[in-house]
Amino acid sequence: MSKKDKVDIISLCGGLPEELCVQLGAEQQLVKIKLEKRKFGKEVTVIEGLDPSVYDLKKVASVLKSKLATGGTVKDNHIEVQGDHRHKVKQILVNEFGIPADSVIFIETE
Repeated sequence: MSKKDKVDIISLCGGLPEELCVQLGAEQQLVKIKLEKRKFGKEVTVIEGLDPSVYDLKKVASVLKSKLATGGTVKDNHIEVQGDHRHKVKQILVNEFGIPADSVIFIETE
């Protein structure tokens, strides 16, 4: 964590321990997972709603890409993963990053 991130966490949580503050931040997240169609019929799973001050989006994207064995990127405070991995992404976010399962929702775009 950088010095700027620590200042943000201290201002958000006052005197709470950093681990507790990060857990509180995880519980307040509303993560949206949706599937987008791109050109040539390609599918991309988009993860929105992760707070960049609580999570390092590049690290989250790296974990997702390695666990799903696929490519992906971070753009404009959301993560894009190649392919339809909506349910697997939810499991990884809940198990690896401590996000409550009821804070992860699927957005249907049709």
